[in-house]
Amino acid sequence: MEQFIVSARKYRPQTFNDVVGQQAITNTLENAIKNNHLAQALLFTGPRGVGKTTCARILAKRINQDGKEIDPKEDFAFNIFELDAASNNSVDDIRSLTDQVRIPPQTGNYKVYIIDEVHMLSQAAFNAFLKTLEEPPAHAIFILATTEKHKIIPTILSRCQIFDFKRINVIDAKNYLKEISTQEGIDADDDALHVIAQKADGAMRDALSIFDRVVSFSGTKLTRQAVAENLNVLDYDSYFKTTDLLLENNIPEALINFNEILGKGFDGHHYISGLASHFRDLLVAKDKSTLDLLEVGDTAKKQYLEQAIKAPMSFLISAIDMANDCDLKYRTSKNQRLLVELTLMQLASITFDGEKKKFKNFIIPSINFIGLSKKEKNQEERTVEASKRETRENKSIEPTKAVVSAKSPEKTTNNSLAPRERRRSSALSLNSIHKKPVVKKSIVETTENREDLPKDLYTEAQFLELWDGYIKRLNKNGEKIMASIMNANRPKQVEKGIEIVFPNSMMEAEFNKMKPKLLRFIREKLNNYNIEFICIVNEENEKKFAYTPQEKYNKLLEKNKALAKLKNTFKLDL
Repeated sequence: MEQFIVSARKYRPQTFNDVVGQQAITNTLENAIKNNHLAQALLFTGPRGVGKTTCARILAKRINQDGKEIDPKEDFAFNIFELDAASNNSVDDIRSLTDQVRIPPQTGNYKVYIIDEVHMLSQAAFNAFLKTLEEPPAHAIFILATTEKHKIIPTILSRCQIFDFKRINVIDAKNYLKEISTQEGIDADDDALHVIAQKADGAMRDALSIFDRVVSFSGTKLTRQAVAENLNVLDYDSYFKTTDLLLENNIPEALINFNEILGKGFDGHHYISGLASHFRDLLVAKDKSTLDLLEVGDTAKKQYLEQAIKAPMSFLISAIDMANDCDLKYRTSKNQRLLVELTLMQLASITFDGEKKKFKNFIIPSINFIGLSKKEKNQEERTVEASKRETRENKSIEPTKAVVSAKSPEKTTNNSLAPRERRRSSALSLNSIHKKPVVKKSIVETTENREDLPKDLYTEAQFLELWDGYIKRLNKNGEKIMASIMNANRPKQVEKGIEIVFPNSMMEAEFNKMKPKLLRFIREKLNNYNIEFICIVNEENEKKFAYTPQEKYNKLLEKNKALAKLKNTFKLDL
């Protein structure tokens, strides 16, 4: 069986042109060689797997070629010395190195010393290396490579020409993987290679290692689903499905979907941070000018564009804020799963229009989901609508029943003016929230089409007795302000209805808020549905009331002019 060579070794770049994603550095080194402007001490620093050691080897071969093309078979083994500082970090190792530096090369022009992981050298080894690094022989060039530049002492850094290698972006890594898959005869989806490039996180060596692993799993056909399954990463489809459920305000299904994701072994932190990134990508996809910031494959890009149309801008901005907040709180949370679930419920409630949202972290009431599938919910809505229609058709019968009950002996023996006590629901309860639209509708219905309703005669004394009874009821229920408004002036019966005079428009406005409920109470008790309230603001009467300290002062000043002198003498405030 032929020995397998991993792609990271098989496709290691042999020239500067083959190096991926480091064009600025390779061009600088190439020009330095051509112009004979190459420093004798170079420091290559950057993340792992981005080409530091590869560029060092290419440079070592390149400066010994005398301007000729590099022969891949020529390795210049006698001119290139590699030292792993992770295992050779003592003073004796460096002294041995400095002793070899004095000997000129047997072939070629330069002896190149590549010291990998140079930050692992001990303090004493660094000090022993300083003099040689500052004044090396003309035939010696040192190339130091490290992933942690901050651990190297400043005296070493000041003697080196520093090259910062950057992470390889996703597009460059994907294109390089595409070339390799073509050479290997592997049919790879663009999105599958994109997932591999993203998983590598800027390291080309990691990308090639992942590529070999996935090929071993899938064979000569690489699909996005197979890659996601093998690498145990959340596919785009998971986030697309979650976002669709959130836009539909479907909290139960969103929580079930999250539970399934946890069941596959994914971490909740990884899920919520990925969801925040997904919202960011949707926001980017909404504008053509920012579409280039969307680093995904062509197939996934179409899905992002389709979902970006459905997702409102306001939803995406709020969703990014909530998901990012959950991401920040995740590590310190005592119940991490509950934190993510609460965030999902809040996200699903952003576009909900069924109720007035009075606070930021609003969640759709559970009554909207209890025991109802989508089909059952639609069926119940149709049933409720049919019931309401039947009630409207039978409405004409109800006034007759009201008249009969009004004239029954049972009513004449009951002297209580207040209506029958009913169980009141809290203003913050779910019951009261859903009851408000029904109450409002019933009030509107009682104020329309009253021609066929009873219009029994009544006296002003009967009306005033009910009026006083309602004031007592308000006081008993703690509604002192409404009671004082009703008690400000006694109403009078006039030809067109009941005339009520208010001292100012503010009191009239407050009265109008409770007017429908009061009017219904009076009409039912007097069995006369033709009663109307006529509200009047008496400006002259308004002037009798001194509501502010200035008005009180002016009133007292009219009675005693010496009050002004008192105020000025002692410099009193109102």
